[in-house]
Amino acid sequence: MVRLAIAAACLGLFLWNPYPFKVAELKGYDYLIMSTPAVQNDNILIVDVDEEIVKAYGGYPLPRTFYADLIDRTNVAGITVLMPDSDIRDSRNDYALASSMMQVPTVLASAASSQSQELSLHVGTAQLGEDPLPWLYQYPGILRTESILASTAKGLGLVTATPEIDGVTRRIPLVLNVQSKLYPSFALELLRVAVGDPSYQLKTTQEGVSWVRVPNYPLMNTDANGRIFLDWNTKFYRQSAAEFMQNPIPAPFVIVGVTAEGVNNPTPTPAGAKYPHEIQANILHNLINGSAPSTPTWAGGAELAGVLLILLLLILVAGNVYLSLPTLILAISGSLYGAWYAFQSSYLIDVTGTIFIGFLFWSIESFRNFMTTYFEKLRIKQQFGTYVSPELVKKLQEDPTLLRLGGETKRLTFLFSDIRGFTPISEKYQKDPQGLTKLINRFLDNQTQIIMKHGGTIDKYMGDCIMAFWGAPLDDEDQVKHATDAVIEMKQSLKELNEKLKEEGLDEINTGGGINTGTCVVGNFGSSNRFDYSVLGDAVNLAARLESLCKEYDVGIIISEYSLVDGYDYEYLDEVIVKGKTEPIKIYTIRK
Repeated sequence: MVRLAIAAACLGLFLWNPYPFKVAELKGYDYLIMSTPAVQNDNILIVDVDEEIVKAYGGYPLPRTFYADLIDRTNVAGITVLMPDSDIRDSRNDYALASSMMQVPTVLASAASSQSQELSLHVGTAQLGEDPLPWLYQYPGILRTESILASTAKGLGLVTATPEIDGVTRRIPLVLNVQSKLYPSFALELLRVAVGDPSYQLKTTQEGVSWVRVPNYPLMNTDANGRIFLDWNTKFYRQSAAEFMQNPIPAPFVIVGVTAEGVNNPTPTPAGAKYPHEIQANILHNLINGSAPSTPTWAGGAELAGVLLILLLLILVAGNVYLSLPTLILAISGSLYGAWYAFQSSYLIDVTGTIFIGFLFWSIESFRNFMTTYFEKLRIKQQFGTYVSPELVKKLQEDPTLLRLGGETKRLTFLFSDIRGFTPISEKYQKDPQGLTKLINRFLDNQTQIIMKHGGTIDKYMGDCIMAFWGAPLDDEDQVKHATDAVIEMKQSLKELNEKLKEEGLDEINTGGGINTGTCVVGNFGSSNRFDYSVLGDAVNLAARLESLCKEYDVGIIISEYSLVDGYDYEYLDEVIVKGKTEPIKIYTIRK
């Protein structure tokens, strides 16, 4: 449930599509578009009205006769300079420009305006499908163009840009909605004028605008709002106005714009700052080739399906780090390939959000799994750190599945080891209980280290008695041998400890031990607030009874007939019925 909740939160973030996601989407598109090889366009010439020509004419604005001279040297011209009023130098210059435009097909630029104004633009449109008006960018009016020029120009097109949320211009609307009428962009109008077609075509579906074109040219796929992304990897022939006047490069289309410093500000684009006539040249290039990338109307559904698929795959493998990471890498690689493959057909599909969501979900789940594992290891260490050897604790932490807690029936080997004659020793420490504590702790530490060394689990300390077992929490096929080896070493170590105690003037310690093997229940026992990992069963009680018989038979260890293995020199002691039992049992000790 937690995993599904995390996936749902990630999906919600994807659907919310916050600002960073939108910027990442646009940057992803920039990378795809800029990754294409540069293409030389032979049809379009860009003419720059630079500082040199402005200086030559004594400042800006230039006389309209200048533009007339330019047009006379072209076949089809587009001028991106706005001309809302008469020539301030001499109004007669407007007639000279109008005369030239009557001879050469020319498109003048206009701009969408926030003010409602009279319109005089060409509106011939062949509309196919649904009504496109609700989908297009809407403006209340269009900046006027001087009347004589507007009436003689073959067309007027809009140079309005639509910067993205990061202020960069990447896509331009080919058609706009002004007062419920359709108006073309500058480049679209320039292409229509060049071929002499009375209109352009526009197809709209229920999902939005689908494509725009001038007849006899390829369909230009657009996004739902009639916009196209510009391909910035296009090179154009370029001349300054002075160069063009002297020796113009022949080209079917000539687009004129101002680059003089302080007159016109360039627009930020993914390829750097571009002037309006450069942007229009890119649009025209795309219209001619029909190759502008666009986000199709089905892109949103494809992106949602992609993120759902990735989340589903990661949900299925999130618990396994050996599968989740390769799955994430495969999903990211597949997303990137899908975006690249779609781009080959001029479709822009955003996968940045999909990749981020997939990585975010994987990161959260990996961190959650890490913390779960960490706390599980910590719990194991807390629970077993004082019971078993550090080596066994490490094994349990590396593979917690070895733990089967909560009451499990197993065959184990048990050891009870107790100090014989403890009462007389304790009487000597009546006035020094701390001394007795130190002595017992030295004894317990000495014996405990050996038990853990041989893979035993300390169940509990009962005063001077040690209770331990073998075979849990980890299985031990040689549990009897390990328990026997531990007892033998415990006896030897105790001798060495007694030598030190004797040197210190302290009493020696003697022990008795009982070993038995049998079936019991092992697991966590206690209350819901406090519990211990322990064992319960008749076989446990028998080991305790055998330990108590050591004094009676004057031996250091008694082993039941159920705990005999090869490799030891056993000595038969007796067949006894211990307290609480009705059946006799054979008991042994190990010869010294």
